[in-house]
Amino acid sequence: MIFLCWTRPSNQEQKECINKSGNFNYDNKLRGATAKPAVTLKQDKELSDNGFLVNHARVLVGSGLETFEKGKSALQNWRHFSLDWAYVDPKTSIQSGMKFCVCGKAIFPWLLLPLKVAYVNDSSSSKNDVASFNFGGGTLHGHMLAGEERFSITMDEKSDVWYEILSFSKPANFLSFIGYPYVLLKQKQFAHESTLAMKKHLSPKLDNVNTPP
Repeated sequence: MIFLCWTRPSNQEQKECINKSGNFNYDNKLRGATAKPAVTLKQDKELSDNGFLVNHARVLVGSGLETFEKGKSALQNWRHFSLDWAYVDPKTSIQSGMKFCVCGKAIFPWLLLPLKVAYVNDSSSSKNDVASFNFGGGTLHGHMLAGEERFSITMDEKSDVWYEILSFSKPANFLSFIGYPYVLLKQKQFAHESTLAMKKHLSPKLDNVNTPP
């Protein structure tokens, strides 16, 4: 089952995709795995043994509590998905158990990719001024991939604010298997354009700052 649309998907078409998608299409024991630090996920032998690849991007977007709060609001309003070829309905509420649809432009048709929010973490510590907001979305039946993706905005002990994307995935059907090199290319394109969009939104002066490995 794959959800395609020849024109930009309407809200009704997105709702129909979500209603038909069912539940998560990856193993329960992996649910919430992206809540772990990136270095831990990259070293997870169980993921690699089961054919999952880890994708990671992290970029400095500014500094201070005001930037962090603005970044948190940006994630809650899906600004990180405000791209010409990929978007999520900005009215979608980010809360655990909420289903949503990522609409992505393929070579010709639009793909409707159903997911569900697997977890939401919102924490801060007044002791050392560290703050973090993140959520993970898990793929549902009908998605081209099987896996999970986390988006996070974090202010560290130096008051630097970071935007991060962390995911693990593998093909969920024959079509995505034979087209997996293209899928990986689109994943990297999304990570690049999403981090760029967040940098421009939160701190335009940082456009030329290099992203750390």
